[in-house]
Amino acid sequence: MVPFRFVHAADLHLDSRFAGLSHIPVPIRDYLREAAFAALGRLVAVAVQEEADFVVISGDVYDSADSSLQSQLRFHEALLELSRNGIAIFLIHGNHDPLDGPRLHMELPDGVTVFGADTPGQVTVVRRSDGREVAVVSGLSYPTSKVTENTSLRYRRKEGSGLFHIALLHANVDGDPAHETYSPCTRRDLIDSGFDYWALGHIHKRRILHERPYIVYPGNIQGRSIKETGPKGCYVVDVDGSGIAGLRFRELDEVRFLIRDISIDGMVRETEWIEAVEQSVEEIRASHPELMSVVRFRIIGRGAVHRVLAEKGASGDLLDELRRREALRAEQGLFRGLVWTEGFSLESGTEVDRERLLAEDSFLGEMMRMAEESAEDGKALDELARAALAPLAENRELRRLLAEVGEDDMRAWLMRAAETAVTLLSDVMEPEEESHPFPESRNRQGGR
Repeated sequence: MVPFRFVHAADLHLDSRFAGLSHIPVPIRDYLREAAFAALGRLVAVAVQEEADFVVISGDVYDSADSSLQSQLRFHEALLELSRNGIAIFLIHGNHDPLDGPRLHMELPDGVTVFGADTPGQVTVVRRSDGREVAVVSGLSYPTSKVTENTSLRYRRKEGSGLFHIALLHANVDGDPAHETYSPCTRRDLIDSGFDYWALGHIHKRRILHERPYIVYPGNIQGRSIKETGPKGCYVVDVDGSGIAGLRFRELDEVRFLIRDISIDGMVRETEWIEAVEQSVEEIRASHPELMSVVRFRIIGRGAVHRVLAEKGASGDLLDELRRREALRAEQGLFRGLVWTEGFSLESGTEVDRERLLAEDSFLGEMMRMAEESAEDGKALDELARAALAPLAENRELRRLLAEVGEDDMRAWLMRAAETAVTLLSDVMEPEEESHPFPESRNRQGGR
């Protein structure tokens, strides 16, 4: 087998809007609009710098079937640049950019193959340097936005070919609950297919599901919300003379989404918390000097300062100040190293002897035990959460949003609700020493 190199990318979402960001100054909003295109430019640069023989893109080039003229033109420019460098491109369309969507009719540059939707196409690829055959690439596009068939079963390895076989597939493997179940299949379906590398798209989190054969999600090239944290990019894949693939991840994102924890353990004064947040902002700036960062701070731990944050709205005041400072940087054109605070998630609590409370024969103790047990039991957690959220499910939009909530989110909500209840009920239950209505719950207040 002849060694070769290719780049695997997916989910470019060039029309995508950034979700969950409010009160953004115009210069920053304009910068965010360009982020996906900047990531696309970096993808092209990586392919050229790495001297890749070809690039595969596994669906969702655009973010909607009715893609914008700008995104189509910018993508065409990227294809032209790759073509001028002798790099072939193979791509499929996914649920966000199906073939039945309206498109600007442009002649594709040399070396670009867009697979159709009837049967998986097969193209034999040659190495750039000497024209020797190195691989067979197969792919199948979505004809419409909703494909519920297991399309992986339609792929067939090319008979009589000893070349490395790559399959492009936009699918939900093993039923990831965070994404629509389009083109559903299992790892076993892909392993048994005889292909050497499954170049997947659709799931935005980078994952290597299996090796030999490789089953790979590269994730999207640019995060779009606080739900898509961490580095985003593509894989550079080197296949050696034995047909063994080696993967290297290359970062492409222009804007990095982050979640950072700020612990209030032992904090008494509001200024201590403010200093901790400001220090974290500067640490992020130093860690990512070439990127714009969007961060959500999770306030965790236990301390006396929790009451200030929960009751005075101090987090809102600091949020306004942090945003004001970054807006001034943006006005000066300093987008690289800019740290925009998306918000604060207050998950802290007052100082509570949790273990002692769990052991108490009291109303508060029973409530905490119930929360702990439900959080550990997936079925009980689901039943409790659905019962509590049932009134919200009457609203169609809220019902859709709740359907996307994962078990980790429900567990966090449950524990947050339990701790909030402990804090509020503790205040109600101890108005005076001599008339305390629940004397047994006084036992855990020593650290207050």
